[in-house]
Amino acid sequence: MGKQDGSSRQVTTGPIDDSTATILHVDMDAFFASVELLDHPELVGKPVIVGHRSARSIVTAATYEARKFGVNSALPMSIALRRCPQAIVLEPHFERYNHFSSMVMNIFDEVTPIVERLGIDEAFLDVAGARTVFGSPLRVAELIRARVRAETGLNCSVGAASTKFVAKLASGLAKPDGVLVVPAGDTLALLHPLPIAKLWGVGGKTEETLRGRGFHTIGDVARASRDALRQAVGEAGAERLHELAWGIDPRPVHTRAEEKSVGHELTFETNITDPAVVRTELLRMSNMVAVRLRKAQLVGRTVVLKLRFGDFTTITRSRTIAEPTDLGRKIYEEVREIYEALGKQDAPIRLVGVRAEQLQDASTAPMGLWDESEGWRDAEDVMDAASERFGRGAVKPARLLGHSAHERPRLGQRD
Repeated sequence: MGKQDGSSRQVTTGPIDDSTATILHVDMDAFFASVELLDHPELVGKPVIVGHRSARSIVTAATYEARKFGVNSALPMSIALRRCPQAIVLEPHFERYNHFSSMVMNIFDEVTPIVERLGIDEAFLDVAGARTVFGSPLRVAELIRARVRAETGLNCSVGAASTKFVAKLASGLAKPDGVLVVPAGDTLALLHPLPIAKLWGVGGKTEETLRGRGFHTIGDVARASRDALRQAVGEAGAERLHELAWGIDPRPVHTRAEEKSVGHELTFETNITDPAVVRTELLRMSNMVAVRLRKAQLVGRTVVLKLRFGDFTTITRSRTIAEPTDLGRKIYEEVREIYEALGKQDAPIRLVGVRAEQLQDASTAPMGLWDESEGWRDAEDVMDAASERFGRGAVKPARLLGHSAHERPRLGQRD
């Protein structure tokens, strides 16, 4: 969705007809970093990175001051500190993030019952029915921002529009600490001059492909023929991009029970010392997690590995990836790298677990339409279809052939 360092900030400053802008997207500003700064007010206004200061660590979050040096989440810490050597590194505290997230979401729920949560720090709100109680959408947005600031000490940005896509786009343009209202009649005037990277679903590979074919702005995509778009991004991608480029997004804000994570664990019957067995089970569970994500139409931004050793010592390690995923192969690659980086391949292992966290609606996540994972996505779609028709396990990765469930050495498995 473009740069998030505040350099292209746009906000609503005067009276505006917001009667059609009844969908809000509220996004916390540099959420993890801002929570850490509550305990370190002396660091406000300075480049701060949240993460572990080690060669193998990645950036969990960064303040806007650090982002101006090209530091963003999921960047290797070593690169981040080369780009911004003066940055202060703070350790993450995820229990505090969950605490403040609950406070913020409770505020949303008190404004409207129609809240669609997107991970830990953002949500869509339909405020059409809140007018009689709280006033216009702009008034509601300002009320939310004031309450969040007063009750948590944190800032948020709000986009208000007639569709979810434009509301989310507007909140990004308003960052940090702003409100941007886009009436339905002003949608195309806002959209068409923007770079194509602002379109949902346009990741790095897709952007490169579109630019190579002469598409540089959203307006270029809107004016393109369907055939030209199909040649660039395929049938489904062309239809989706064309509609978004014209501001068409019929999806309503919908509430649902929030899934905080999706995971599987396996306890071996006897302690395992063979890394090949561990990797095989990690692959199996990664695929199981991915199937559940796809069925729920979710993607995960954080991948977690859990290990319990023969002495019952238990550790968990997580990694936040650049783009959320619902692909088993991607999840496996991440947990395998975490496992190998631990350097404990010789230690007897009693339990392994794989989990996806920071879940988001798959339809709103910034995933590339055409990237290096496309082949794996096709393969996993085939496995999903075969499982639906012939039962679970009808088709599986070659590495798992010959390893049926009853052959696995285990005491039990649970979600």
